[in-house]
Amino acid sequence: MFYTNSIWFLLLLFLIPLAIWRLYRTKQAGFISFSSIRNATSISPTWRQRLRWVPHALKLLAVAFIIVALARPQQGRKQTITNTEGIAIEMIVDRSSSMQALDFELEGRAVDRLTAIKSVAEKFVLGNDDLDGRFSDLVGLLTFAGYVDSLAPPTLDHNYLTSQLQTAEIVDSPSEDGTAIGDAIGLAIEKLTNLNLKPKKETTGESNPEIESKVVILLTDGENTAGALDPLDAADLANTLGIKIYTIGVGTKGNAPVPVLDPFSNRRILQMMPVNIDEETLTQVAEKTGGKYFRATSSESLEKIYEEIDTLEKTNVEASHYVDYQEMATETVHFGAFPIPPIALLAFLSLAIATLLSKTVFRTATA
Repeated sequence: MFYTNSIWFLLLLFLIPLAIWRLYRTKQAGFISFSSIRNATSISPTWRQRLRWVPHALKLLAVAFIIVALARPQQGRKQTITNTEGIAIEMIVDRSSSMQALDFELEGRAVDRLTAIKSVAEKFVLGNDDLDGRFSDLVGLLTFAGYVDSLAPPTLDHNYLTSQLQTAEIVDSPSEDGTAIGDAIGLAIEKLTNLNLKPKKETTGESNPEIESKVVILLTDGENTAGALDPLDAADLANTLGIKIYTIGVGTKGNAPVPVLDPFSNRRILQMMPVNIDEETLTQVAEKTGGKYFRATSSESLEKIYEEIDTLEKTNVEASHYVDYQEMATETVHFGAFPIPPIALLAFLSLAIATLLSKTVFRTATA
């Protein structure tokens, strides 16, 4: 593009064809009378004669470069500065033995509850056709049964977080089994609160979000049976610290098929077992903090829940666009990997080469 107030200089380029025509006419006009040119026609022109137009062409090219330089061509480089007010999310996933109930489906096959949660939670974090993903949010991961484990701190490295999520396994030891909902919420609160104590890092070219709000997403299929902290006390603490909790009760209503070991055949068989989800406590935990309780009875309903949470907890992203212009007449610019010298320099080089050739190789004798 060209600077608006100088673009009219390009009209001078129309003088270049006129100069070429005048130069050609001048050469055709001169003549010397000979009695016969029969012998001259048999003489082949030398390379100097064939290329005698080169200095004139270089001078005209220099004039063209000067005209273009006067028009001030510019190359714009767009820069975007993104200001993000992100959300810190702590995901809590139940991995107690009851999570092995096969009452969910993925791609037409029955899967246990934890497998379904892994699939949908990954889409929530990374995004898919229906979910935008939480690209500018800090997301952490806790898993729990009788005890709570921190698999990932609140991080922007979501690929690492989802890889850690995939490593979560249902407990197989009775000593580790249980449902410590209160302790899990308590550790999640601690993780989110500690974010305020960390100094903000100055980064270049990387998102460094301001934390607008803190959210806990709890997924469980049972009732609090382990741990030292009561879920409602944990909810009161979260409310005091301004942390919102969304609770999700996972599993079908009534009975669910659970794989158990047959003592006679020593093979795993499916046995219908009752589903015991303390929906009242989960509802109170959510309501105390301004959150919401959901019930997921299938993979589709679980995905819908995540879509609703994704809508409720939106990240505020403001982008400012700037254009930095380079003057192509006086600055070197790049087209891809190729540098283009300043146009003014090209004009000077063309004129210098034309003058040098006129004084040396294509020098003409004068009377």
